[in-house]
Amino acid sequence: MEQTKKRSRFHYSTEEIIEKPFNWSQMARLFSYMKPYAWTLLPKTIFVMLIVTAVRIVVPIFIGVLAIDYAIIPGDQNLLYLFAGVVLGLYTISWVANVFRIRWMNEIGQHMIFDIRTALFNHIQRLSHRFFDQRSGGSILVRVINDVNSMQDLFTNGVVNLLMDIVMLVGIVIILFMLSPELAVLILIVLPLMFFISTKLRRKIRRSWQTVRVRQSKMNSHLNESIQGIRVTQAYAQEKENMAFFNNINTDNYESWKHATRMNAIFRPFVEMSSAVGAVVLIWYGTTLIQSGALTIGVFVSFAFYLGMFWEPISRLGQVYNQLLVGMASSERIFEFLDEQPSVPEKQNAKSLQDVNGKIVFEDVEFAYDESRKALHQINLTFEAGQTIALVGHTGSGKSTIVNLMSRFYDPTKGRVSLDGVDLRDIRLDDLRSNVSYVLQDTFIFAGTIMDNIRFGRPSATDEEVIQAAKAIGAHEFIAKLEAGYETEVEEKGNVLSVGERQLLSFARALLANPRILILDEATASIDTETELKVQEGLKKLLSGRTAVMIAHRLSTIRDANKIVVLEQGNILEAGTHKELMESQGAYYNLVKSQYAAMVDHSA
Repeated sequence: MEQTKKRSRFHYSTEEIIEKPFNWSQMARLFSYMKPYAWTLLPKTIFVMLIVTAVRIVVPIFIGVLAIDYAIIPGDQNLLYLFAGVVLGLYTISWVANVFRIRWMNEIGQHMIFDIRTALFNHIQRLSHRFFDQRSGGSILVRVINDVNSMQDLFTNGVVNLLMDIVMLVGIVIILFMLSPELAVLILIVLPLMFFISTKLRRKIRRSWQTVRVRQSKMNSHLNESIQGIRVTQAYAQEKENMAFFNNINTDNYESWKHATRMNAIFRPFVEMSSAVGAVVLIWYGTTLIQSGALTIGVFVSFAFYLGMFWEPISRLGQVYNQLLVGMASSERIFEFLDEQPSVPEKQNAKSLQDVNGKIVFEDVEFAYDESRKALHQINLTFEAGQTIALVGHTGSGKSTIVNLMSRFYDPTKGRVSLDGVDLRDIRLDDLRSNVSYVLQDTFIFAGTIMDNIRFGRPSATDEEVIQAAKAIGAHEFIAKLEAGYETEVEEKGNVLSVGERQLLSFARALLANPRILILDEATASIDTETELKVQEGLKKLLSGRTAVMIAHRLSTIRDANKIVVLEQGNILEAGTHKELMESQGAYYNLVKSQYAAMVDHSA
């Protein structure tokens, strides 16, 4: 368990509480997403909100002052019926207005949630690989789903409730002073104390909700990791340890929620206590005023109604403020991602690619993933257009780093990488990457049909073009045997397909994309020898006329490469054809010799 905890601390190191003061400029940025609806839904919503508020403010006058003082006490039955009818009509108007207020405010809230989530997802799509290197998939998922969802109450209820309650409070205070200034002053004297206490609670409540967001992120990250690695977990019989670790995270999440809700719960009882104090003052001093003739019974009743109504919006304002705190905690995490800039930026005047030949040159290239780990040292390497170049070497020698720089997933720390003589940093990213296709050892299959997965290489391709690509690469045979053929539904990762079949789909996808530069990263490592022989002709077609870079540990697959580059710890040891390197009996010769010996021992 100790090892698990150490791993978790490292894994979640980027998920920390963001310490920023509460500021309205950030909330203004959040509510800027309301602008598209500011002249459509919002004015109508505010209008019906004002109707609802006006009705609530006016009704106590009819019930107290008018009904009691002018109808009940004088015994005017007809006037009482009139006042009752007016009150019923006002409540009917309020009910209709409330229906539209809720409907329109929910529309605004859902539109804003949609827009924020879309903006966040689109921005994440444009971020560089270094961003994803530093964060787990689960923590990113939390921000796109949970953090955005947590602001739903704020957008759908909080904003309008805030306006309603402010208008109501102002209206009630004015009426209270009009009815009895002395009584109003005595009752409202507790407000400064309430403001002082709520200010003290503000920082603690906000921090508690930040903690909730961080704990949720950790839990979702672990859930994502556990689901992705369930086969490894079961293979090593680590279910109990995994459950114990999840229980710890779940407990932390539960405790953070409990603490946050406890902090929220402090405010409401205090409001109720203040309301009780106001009621005591009203009964004590109001009775004295009635006995002295300074206050009528009708005014007293209206005052009691308004006093009850006064503390209700005060309590709701506390809830709205809590919603603002939750929204602030979530918006900080959302805007942290939205403010994240790609580590591989595109220049404003970046060049478009026309008629790419595919010559790639590395000039004095150095690269480091971090300060303590340099991956490449002074690499000078030329990939001629139309040639196939193989990169070989032990794990950590720099092979994958070179191909990552070719696609500009990262920029060199020093030196430059150019395509057809143009620095990659001067080329539009979309143009560059549309001319580069990857075939990886661990092929990613999207949920959908086989047809859709192959067409991912070129979404505009016709069904016939997809089928031709599959035939050319040798994938058509196994696809045709499936019950639904190309319309066979595959789940994420393509678990219904064998490893070799998934790899064939990736070849077909790459062929359909028709790139000028093709990168094969251990592309045939997961294919058995018989299947590999079947795709050799397809590979020849795939490689024909393209600049191809092959990373391979199985050296038999790269014999026909135009150039083989041997790497070790970020340095080029030697380069040449298979024949030249074998004759020189250097590092490549020793690799081939040791691999051949291993094969002989295995067959024996």
